[in-house]
Amino acid sequence: MNIHEEIKANKIKSVLIILLFPLVLGALIYASLWLVLSFGHTPQSPRPLYVEVHYWAGMILPIISVLSILWMVISYYTGGDMMMRAAGAREINRESAPEIYSLVQNVAATAGLPVPRVFIMNTKALNAFATGRDPEHAAIALTIGIIEKLDRPELEGVIAHEMGHIINRDIRLMMLVSTGIGVLTLLGQILIRVRGRGKNGQGALVLNIVGIILLIYGSFLAPVIMFALSRRREFQADATSAYLTRNPEALARALEKISGNSVVESLKNNSLVSASCIEKADVSSEMSLAGLFSTHPPIAERVKVLRGIKA
Repeated sequence: MNIHEEIKANKIKSVLIILLFPLVLGALIYASLWLVLSFGHTPQSPRPLYVEVHYWAGMILPIISVLSILWMVISYYTGGDMMMRAAGAREINRESAPEIYSLVQNVAATAGLPVPRVFIMNTKALNAFATGRDPEHAAIALTIGIIEKLDRPELEGVIAHEMGHIINRDIRLMMLVSTGIGVLTLLGQILIRVRGRGKNGQGALVLNIVGIILLIYGSFLAPVIMFALSRRREFQADATSAYLTRNPEALARALEKISGNSVVESLKNNSLVSASCIEKADVSSEMSLAGLFSTHPPIAERVKVLRGIKA
């Protein structure tokens, strides 16, 4: 498979995964409402069961959507800086680190993008990530370890990988998806605490059930979808790096060096930033159930794909 075919295939698969988020949530809420409201419903009830289900769904789903969108808008403008602070990264420029800055500048020029802000993480671990809502507000972070251990073509491949995330708007997407999941989980916790007051006991019951569904969805099901999306985006960024550098072998060698040396202490409890790294940066992401909870595809698989690409 050539580079263009690889990138196209990854984009199609990513779109299909993204569609799962609203479809799974909507199906869960409708199924739960149908199950809960069917108890106690009789032919003598004021409204048919399907009307009752649509009534409650029509009330709940718009509220969930509006709250999620509002919080995602806030993250859209502040998420990038928050990620850099979480990683303890410091910004560098042409004067303070001319070689690294020039390398990023060259890759950006090849990609036809503005030069992103460049940050350094003070750790010997080998890792890197990109963030930002668009190419005009993008940033790339590299660890001291990855700068010291990789040769120039390998480091260029890593930078081009992160530039691929910027080109494909991956970081913005993952940031918004993660934020949306967090809002749903929080809303679920709030709804679970609702108690029946006044006359509307059925309403309180429905809100509690929906809260449980949101909590389950935000804590278990949605992360599985998000991690699948993260894995697919890594393949796409690898292919984009190969396209920009015309040297997929360099990134393959870089990934082999990164493997087993990627855990960043400051990111051990930050799943969003870790999922955005070129390789998992937290210990928890090593634990998976048949790979479902893995934020990254196996290095060996990525290297195999890279070495199969015809530049």
